[in-house]
Amino acid sequence: MAKPEKTAAVAEIAEEFRGATAAVLTEYRGLTVSQLTELRRTLGEGARYAVVKNTLTKIAAEQAGVTGLDDLFVGPTAVAFVTGDPVEAAKGLRDFARANPALVVKGGVVEGKAMTADEIRKLADLESREILLAKLAGAMKGSLSGAVGLFAAPLSQVARLAEALREQRASQSAAETPAAETPAAEAAEAPAE
Repeated sequence: MAKPEKTAAVAEIAEEFRGATAAVLTEYRGLTVSQLTELRRTLGEGARYAVVKNTLTKIAAEQAGVTGLDDLFVGPTAVAFVTGDPVEAAKGLRDFARANPALVVKGGVVEGKAMTADEIRKLADLESREILLAKLAGAMKGSLSGAVGLFAAPLSQVARLAEALREQRASQSAAETPAAETPAAEAAEAPAE
């Protein structure tokens, strides 16, 4: 029968998997305690970095319904449980690994999909969610401005055409009126003899 401490640890890790949008497995062999503390600070508040036991974490992942990680539970393993933006956490891990080559990203799971170490690196190369949303909003604003211009163009063309017709009629009326009124006006002004 399992010891209560191990059962509690499995339940805690399973809950971490359930509550996380992403979980990135790393090998931390060769890193000092101060380097691990620095890594935890680098990941920020949106992630929790924990050194775990492979067997217990494998059981917890199965209980949480996370699949595709079984091959990664080899050697010393630590998991970054990400509750915030997975891109930001992946960038933090990538940047820390560049400065500290002893940290090796093994792979992970993002929103239920298992990912390789290369896919995690590609995720780190993406821009953050906020930047992507800002770019989308800018593109949508540009499209809306174009649509407004497109819908306003026929109205302004009609307005210009109406103004041109009005001016043309006014000039034609002005040209015809003096010629037509001159003989009639002269006849009316001539004294009767």
